[in-house]
Amino acid sequence: MANKHLATYLNDHLAGSVTALELLTSLEAAQTGTDVVRFVVKLRAEIADDQQVLEALMERLQIPKSRPRQAGAWLAEKLTQLKLRFDDPADGALHLLQSLDIVAVGIEGKRALWRALAVAAVPGLQQSDYERLAQRAEEQKQWVETVRLAAAKTAFTA
Repeated sequence: MANKHLATYLNDHLAGSVTALELLTSLEAAQTGTDVVRFVVKLRAEIADDQQVLEALMERLQIPKSRPRQAGAWLAEKLTQLKLRFDDPADGALHLLQSLDIVAVGIEGKRALWRALAVAAVPGLQQSDYERLAQRAEEQKQWVETVRLAAAKTAFTA
């Protein structure tokens, strides 16, 4: 069995990816018919790919998935959706902005995950894989920031 701290850390990040994917799925439905939907679909696909990499790494390290953490992540996303709908019932620009704020924080956490695993030389992936994944997270964060700032402009000047 792998280090208990590593198992906790990886399961926390896996739970975070569950939250992000649920949030992006809801955002895709809310943004149907807009230019933002293409961005959301692409980002969701990349985050799903990253989640698969994390799950494969956990499997190689013989770290089981924590069902309670995944269930908690799912519940947290549902509570987040409730809060977002309370703030902006029309799923408008404020809803988009706040959703992207959450996704941006998650992506930054994912970048930090890959960097931490690289520095600790955690087996299971090559050093270059960790670096590539961290770079991909940085690119995702930049995409989100562009759309997030456009949503802020719309939300605060409408």
